[in-house]
Amino acid sequence: MQIDALITCPHSKARAGEIHTDHGSIKTPVFMPVGTAGSVKSLSPDDLIETGSQIILGNTYHLLLRPGMEIIQSAGGLHKFMSWQGPILTDSGGYQVFSLGQMNKISENGVIFQSRLDGSRHTLSPEISMDIQRSLGSDIVMAFDECTSYPSMQQVAQTSMELTHRWEQRSLKHFRSIEPLFGHAQQLFGIVQGSVYPELRKTSAQTLVEMGFDGYAIGGLSVGEPKEDMMAMTDVVTDVLPQDQPRYLMGVGKPEDLVRAVALGVDMFDCVLPTRNARHGIMFTWDGPVSVKAAREKDVHEPLDADCECYTCRNFSRAYLRHLFKANELLVYRLASIHNIHFYHALMSRMQEAIQGKRFLQFQTDFFSKYNIKRAGGAS
Repeated sequence: MQIDALITCPHSKARAGEIHTDHGSIKTPVFMPVGTAGSVKSLSPDDLIETGSQIILGNTYHLLLRPGMEIIQSAGGLHKFMSWQGPILTDSGGYQVFSLGQMNKISENGVIFQSRLDGSRHTLSPEISMDIQRSLGSDIVMAFDECTSYPSMQQVAQTSMELTHRWEQRSLKHFRSIEPLFGHAQQLFGIVQGSVYPELRKTSAQTLVEMGFDGYAIGGLSVGEPKEDMMAMTDVVTDVLPQDQPRYLMGVGKPEDLVRAVALGVDMFDCVLPTRNARHGIMFTWDGPVSVKAAREKDVHEPLDADCECYTCRNFSRAYLRHLFKANELLVYRLASIHNIHFYHALMSRMQEAIQGKRFLQFQTDFFSKYNIKRAGGAS
């Protein structure tokens, strides 16, 4: 998988281009809303399209447990099951192995884990993960990996990384041995690990490039390490990965993190933050995050952001949104999520335009001069 029409900022590693899938093209840099269980929480496919969503993410682990692969495969794949016509990326289940560590047993073969829903036991291995993602029919498939916890001693991180490499080699071999089920092409991404150790990160990236994946993800970050370490490891890895293939920083993140990571050469992002924060009344604006539940918003009859063109800002005031939260009205989850997802896409679009216009550094300066990271807060 290549990035076409690639333009690189002359003063940073920021890139803008286009990725092609059978379900549509994706302009990069791109943010992918997270649809864990086949749904981006509170939003319909039409809502996602209106916000500017190009590609969404589904979760292998959660979809395996509910509703199960037989139901999704019989529906014709995840696209048809959830009525989403655009591209889909699915993760491998490896992150859930990490995040639900107390419920699993890891071996060379894979992972035996206990369902968080009913306690039933299941197995995930590189081969099973590839079979599941063929059944889902996602456009971009992630190799099965082990996410290294933070902090980890270097030897522990190396052992974990080497297991990941063996699992990813098995993922690649099995993926290539089985055909897509629904008549469209699927691409397989490898995942770079190595914790916060630069030499391990370089080794991991070089090893995966030699294997020859369709694209590459940077995993094992945004798991508790300092932000400077996250960006330093991203910088190390993007120096090694191919220039003409997609680079995906997994699970990141906040708007300020996206801007910094784009400057380091990352093309793709995902995170639950915009929808999760929306459900808690934290809204993103070009001036920084805002708590719409705060008492100061109770009689503010203005939109969340005067510079925003989303459905919510075109039609509703901060005072109304605060009222909905206080009244526990379900509509507010949709309206808040529409705004936050739209903001993320607008941020990516402005970065695309700045890179194409060779003014990304000025965009970065202007963004941070206005965006107040600590702005949200206030009594409710």
